[in-house]
Amino acid sequence: MEELSVVIVTQNEQDRIRQCLESVVWAREIIIVDAFSTDQTVEICRSYTDRIYSRKWDGFIPQKNYALTLATRDWVLSLDADERLSEQLIAEIKTVLGTKGNYCTAYSMPRKTYYLGRWMTHSGWYPDRKIRLVRKGSATWGGLEPHDVLEVKGRVCMLKGDILHHSFRSLSHHIKKLDYFTDSASLELIKSGRYVGCIDMIVHSWGMFMKMFFIKKGFMDGMQGFIAACVSAFHVFVKYAKTWETGQRDKETEG
Repeated sequence: MEELSVVIVTQNEQDRIRQCLESVVWAREIIIVDAFSTDQTVEICRSYTDRIYSRKWDGFIPQKNYALTLATRDWVLSLDADERLSEQLIAEIKTVLGTKGNYCTAYSMPRKTYYLGRWMTHSGWYPDRKIRLVRKGSATWGGLEPHDVLEVKGRVCMLKGDILHHSFRSLSHHIKKLDYFTDSASLELIKSGRYVGCIDMIVHSWGMFMKMFFIKKGFMDGMQGFIAACVSAFHVFVKYAKTWETGQRDKETEG
């Protein structure tokens, strides 16, 4: 049977990290890369593993790539602190580890998000497949901040069990994360040199609402689906508004 390393990046996750670790406590190796948490995150992690590393936060992609380099087992499972494995997914991963002659290089799995008291099953939030289980040395994190993606050299197969995602503690937490994520997304737009105007703010934000609530059937997620569509539309609006704001500030500086 091949062995599994689990790698997790953390920063002030004392209220969620224990559930994440409990779901992977059976793994041969658990590695934590912590961005100098100021709460009890590290202390909680020490009761599950001694492989804890401190590293200044410089973005999701570099942080997660560093974590990958620390893994020593045959397979690597990469998780966020607000995620945990369902029982079905645990069983499937154990089957993968015990399968001889496995021709797959990596596995994707659906991710189900718990939002304001409800498991979201529409809205474009599910199945939200993520590649998280890879053979050691076969993948690196890429994409654009803050939307990191595991880029795999080889065949990707699919598992059916869910990653259970507890991303937002509350609506206030969602809005606070929106501010951070739009900073990163705006920076990527600025790097591309794209001009942003009023039309972008209106069309893209309205398009996001229509896509989530109607095309992706967010109305079937009830009030939570409506709120998620509204906040996501606002997210898009703020991303473009921040990009415009930066452009205006640069013009003033040049003037």
